[in-house]
Order: sequence, then C-alpha cells, then structure tokens
Amino acid sequence: MRGLPPRLVQRIRKRAARVGVIGLGYVGLPLAVEYAKRGFRTVGIDTDGARVAQLNRGRSYIPDIRQEELRPLVRQGLLRGTTRYEVLRELDAVMICVPTPLRKTRDPDISYIVAATEQLARHLHRHQIISLESTTYPGTTREVILPKLQETGLKVGRDFFLGFSPERIDPGNPDYSTSTIPKVVSGVTPACGRAMELLYRQAIQTVIRVSSTDVAEMVKLLENTFRSVNIGLVNELALMCHRLGVDVWEVIEAAKSKPFGFMPFYPGPGLGGHCIPVDPLYLSWKAKIHGFEPRFIELSAQVNGQMPEHVVERVGGLLNRRGKALKGARILLLGVAYKRDVSDTRESPAVEILQSLRARGCLVQYHDPYVPLLRTDGLTLRSVPLNRRVLQAADCVLIVTDHRIMDHSQVVRHARLVFDTRNALRKLRNRSRKIVPL
Repeated sequence: MRGLPPRLVQRIRKRAARVGVIGLGYVGLPLAVEYAKRGFRTVGIDTDGARVAQLNRGRSYIPDIRQEELRPLVRQGLLRGTTRYEVLRELDAVMICVPTPLRKTRDPDISYIVAATEQLARHLHRHQIISLESTTYPGTTREVILPKLQETGLKVGRDFFLGFSPERIDPGNPDYSTSTIPKVVSGVTPACGRAMELLYRQAIQTVIRVSSTDVAEMVKLLENTFRSVNIGLVNELALMCHRLGVDVWEVIEAAKSKPFGFMPFYPGPGLGGHCIPVDPLYLSWKAKIHGFEPRFIELSAQVNGQMPEHVVERVGGLLNRRGKALKGARILLLGVAYKRDVSDTRESPAVEILQSLRARGCLVQYHDPYVPLLRTDGLTLRSVPLNRRVLQAADCVLIVTDHRIMDHSQVVRHARLVFDTRNALRKLRNRSRKIVPL
C-alpha cells in the first residue's frame, strides 16, 4: 500500500503483527477478542489489576463476551492482559479504548486519553499504528495526541501512523457485534488513513474511510446527539401525554406504522450509559468554544435530565391516591443497570431515582440479576431476590430496566402496584389495573 512500510503491511496481512488495546472495558475487551480470534497475538493493557487477572484466567467480566469464547484464546496464547505499559515497545498497532467522562462542571474529561498518550510517547517506535477509539470532541486526535507523539522526533505519516476510529459497540445487543458493526476510520495523513483501513479490515467486516480525524470524531457525536435529541423529544411528548391523559406508548405504536418519514424512539426514566448522556455535551462544549450556541443539544439534555425526578413524583402521586405517603413507603426497583441485559450502571437513571427516593424517606430495595452489588451515595446495596415475599412487601414496584430474564408475569401476580417506565408489561396491561405506564 502506497506510503506504508512493506514489512508492516506484510505483517498485518499475514496476521503476524502484534496488536494492543489500552482499556479493557465494554469497548476494549471485545475489540481485543476479535483480533485474537483472527490469529493476531493480542495484549490488553489496563490499570485495573483485578480485571487483568480475570482476563488471564480466561474469565469474562462482560456479558457480551462468553467464557467459552475467551478461554481458548487465552490458553492458546493469542490473548493476554497486563498492567505494564512497557509492552507497547513490542506492538505493531495500538488502539486506545479508555473512558472519556464529564467533569462535575460538565466539561470534557480527557485525562485518560492524555495518560495513555503519555505512555505511548514513552514507548513509541517506528512503523507503529496508533488508533484512538474513545469518544471525544472534534480535534482531539490532531490537537492533543499528535503533538505529544511528535515530541519523540518521529514524523507522523512516515515513522508512525495515527488515526481515529469511533467505537460503536452496543452492549447487550444480540444482533450486532464488534465485527459486524460498520467501522468508520480516519487518519491524520493519507498514509495514516490507509494504515487504519488496512488494520481494521483484518477484524471488521465493513470499513468506511473518511477524509480526516475531525470528521470521524464528529461522526460519533452526531450519532449519539441524534439519539439524545430524539429521546428528549419523545420524553417531552410523554410528559405532555401524561397531562392530557393520553397513552404515549399507544401513540408511538400507531405512528410507527407509517413506512416513511418517521423513526420510533421511546420515552423512559432518563438517559444512561457512557455515551448518550455524555457525548452531546462534548459537542456542545466544543461548539461554545467557537461561539456557537447548540440549543437543541442543551434543551434535550435538560428534558432528559428531568425524567428521573418525574418518575419519583409519579410514584409519589400513585401512592398518594392509594392513601400511602411517599415517606416510609417500601419501593422495589427492578433493574439498576443503565439499559436492558447489561451490568453497566454508569450514568444509570436508576441510581438517581434510588437516591431521590431515599432522600424522601422511602425504604428502597432493588433487584437486578446483572448487578449483584451497587455502590452509590456512600452506601453499598445488594440485589434482593425477586420472589413472592419481596414483591408483596413493596408498596410500589418500579420497573426502571427491563431485563429480558426477569419474570414480569410473577411481578404482576404478586405486586400491589407496578409503575412501568419501560413499557415492559405492555402485553399484560389490559389484564391488570395495578400496572401504570410512564
């Protein structure tokens, strides 16, 4: 390939190249597994020693990665984990998959990217490919990573190859995996773009190359801002429908029968996870720096952010109509993960709802088969079993996360009152007056 070292191209095509992934979370571990499955000797680097130890024992800590899939790769020496960054010296390609949270001031926190870049600069060598996958604001690859790596004296596009490829993983989605979700790639220079395309084509079915890293960084932010804004719209519609006495779920179901010009989005108790509540604010921050006021983004964040409190107020109103005060009420939360069929509680609206209910004097328990232990607000809570005794003891059962493995029919049989924020009981609603939808 034009502009790329022939030996590097040959090593990648023959799958003799050594691949590294910095960050072994929901993005990094599946990516490392994909390269190992295709015969690349792959190493995952993480500061969490316990996570690394689990990987090296062949134990998966992420629901999307099956134990039977992981263990043979570890046994064959195709995949291993380490906490030592010195291994970077031995690698032909490195992908950065570290968290990019928000600060308390709601500004981007790219400290994990900076820390990874500093380690890369320390161990960078000629003919190495570096790819950033962590979601961030447009310009990060060029403005933050590139200058630090060029301080080594190596020249981008000749001595090393730098690019950005946004992660698009959807935890808990059985239909799309790391290898089947189309991959957008980009490079700081044309040669960098070709190197990125060559690298990712080895493990991903469809690779789409764009003209610059700024474009690729914006792609991810557009995808999640699109979702955030549309969820904000439908959440506002849900608030409106509640005031009007209209079933918002029936409205959406009928509207989506239109075969063009409409895409269904669904209301809920609030946004969760690392991406959708965070990514639009990265874009908003960058836009404001350039003197642009992103009104849609700010408004949707405001609407989505008020949903947990709306849920708590609805619970209070439902109990009040049954002659029960919110203070002292026993509330059972079903699901504290941010979405269905995952164990991730980052930015989960359930946590905010739980804290708000406790602040109002409620006795709150939760059940989540994926989250046996929840640490929040200085407390450590354990998931309670979902059985007849627990359900009957609750003044209100609040469905926040609709895990598929939960027995919702059992919930309806034994609960006194069920507030369903996910429409999980849509098929049972007509049979029981105790079910109240969002």
